Amino acid sequence: MSDIIHLLPDSIANQIAAGEVIQRPASVVKELVENSIDAGADSIQLIIKDAGRTLVQVIDNGKGMSGTDARMAFERHATSKIRVADDLFALRTMGFRGEALPSIAAIAQVELRTKQKDDEVGTLLQISGSKVELQETVACSSGSNLSVKNIFFNVPARRKFLKSNDTERRNILTELERIVLVHPDIEFSFVDNDVEMLRYPACGLRQRIVNVIGKNFNQQLISIDVDTTLAKIYGFIGKPESARKTRALQYFFVNGRYMRHPYFNKAVTNAFDPLIPSGENPNYFIYLEVDPSTIDVNIHPTKTEIKFENEQPIWQILSAAVKEALGKFNEVPTIDFDTDGAIDIPIHDPSKFVEQPRVNVNPSYNPFKSPSSGGGSGYKRPNLDWEKFYEGFEKESEVDSVLPDTTTDLFQPESKEINGSEILQEMVVHYQYKNRYILTSVKSGLMLIDQHRAHIRILFDQFLNQIQQKKGISQRTLFPEIIELSPSEAAMIPYLMDDLEAVGFDLSHLGNNAYAINGVPSEITNVDAVQLVHGMISKSVDSGSDVKDEIRETLALSMANAAAISYGHRMEGEEMGKIVDHLFASPAHKHTPDGRTIISMLEDATIDKMFR
Repeated sequence: MSDIIHLLPDSIANQIAAGEVIQRPASVVKELVENSIDAGADSIQLIIKDAGRTLVQVIDNGKGMSGTDARMAFERHATSKIRVADDLFALRTMGFRGEALPSIAAIAQVELRTKQKDDEVGTLLQISGSKVELQETVACSSGSNLSVKNIFFNVPARRKFLKSNDTERRNILTELERIVLVHPDIEFSFVDNDVEMLRYPACGLRQRIVNVIGKNFNQQLISIDVDTTLAKIYGFIGKPESARKTRALQYFFVNGRYMRHPYFNKAVTNAFDPLIPSGENPNYFIYLEVDPSTIDVNIHPTKTEIKFENEQPIWQILSAAVKEALGKFNEVPTIDFDTDGAIDIPIHDPSKFVEQPRVNVNPSYNPFKSPSSGGGSGYKRPNLDWEKFYEGFEKESEVDSVLPDTTTDLFQPESKEINGSEILQEMVVHYQYKNRYILTSVKSGLMLIDQHRAHIRILFDQFLNQIQQKKGISQRTLFPEIIELSPSEAAMIPYLMDDLEAVGFDLSHLGNNAYAINGVPSEITNVDAVQLVHGMISKSVDSGSDVKDEIRETLALSMANAAAISYGHRMEGEEMGKIVDHLFASPAHKHTPDGRTIISMLEDATIDKMFR
């Protein structure tokens, strides 16, 4: 047999490498901007068109390259950062592998104009699909101007899997934010489709964070600063009241590089545990400086995962630093006894006469009188879709299990004409347990309903219908509330605006990623509108979905979570009845939209066993 193993051509090898390094236009942005930083630039401009599909251009005032270096930069594993293997463990630059530029040139059309400060002329280089098409001398400014056009033009399968322009633009802005936050000494600007969208002047770290996240966040920052032989840790944590349920602002940087680190994240969140409600996440911007020889940044293609030699002691230092910062600013918990439902005991005043309590009795009260014979609250139960009601159960016995046990006689032969809606309009008694669960007796046992989750399901169905039918009613706010968004969040607003208006929000753009909330859905009361809109946008960003239905469901669920009755809310019988009735009117009453259980059964047989 003939030999079958052979070396791949450089063009194919570069395309394979590009599959790991270059996944989308945001990957190109990250690599090019980091190259500019390594070149010593203090002013960097990012220009994109069509969310980076047709153009990603980075212009910097760095040291530039000679003609020979410009050409060598596009060869695989050509780098100025490493000469011997030991250099891998002494890295202080962003790039070092020599893979980014050849990978980009393999799947796009690249044009580079570059000049060193002391040179009179620069170099123009044009490459398409790894093939050098032109190299010549040209007049240009000092620094580098690199354009990447038509990404994946020669790999249609990869181009087909790019997301919508809104999603790709958000990814670009997310990458830019991570770089901007760790280099406050560099001026950045961002131009999208010939319009300058962002400009961050060089400034201090705190001001840079405020410029990116929003000026209202300035009052929420608590500084941390600790210097040890193992690591220097500095930056800011957010006050406990700024914690978020979703998309918290959580950034770790090590030696000027953004990283993800779940273990260090736990050190921060543990310090916040006594101070924030369960399910909420603290904000933080934490910067670590360590000896490069004690970390390995070469374990992930995008260099976002980093291995630490002294991971455990740094964890302890970080945890102590966060706790110390919280303590310095008096962000410590106070003793807060549970006074819910407690009797109000007045202070004894011996100078005042205390009247003996009286007992008032209603002599006309008849406990055996039918509730239907008197008055009534005027509450009308919803019309139930019985076909959908029965579809929610897998077998007939499950239907019986949710019908009140007081209706047993209705199924005798003499009760044939009584229909389902009449059955549920018997007098069913509901009990509330610990202001958290609704208990009701059914044929097969005791039904427990989570009141908060039940209301989420009810409101979700209602809000989703309003969005689909565009029938939401808006109520004007007395004073408009201002919401400031990060660039990646602001990029979502045009995509969400129609649905936000459909459900009842009224937003007006104030410029600089700020919006005024002039109206909110009429169903929402006692809810922080700014926090709610933040949460909805954050969930939409996190989902990364391009499907309109999924975005709408995300909005409806965010609003339902915010507006639903909370645990600890005390309800009277009529209110509990409304919750139960509307819940069983839903075709999916067993679970919340995100899959949590609403109803649980305690069977008669189980109860009987308890007393054997």
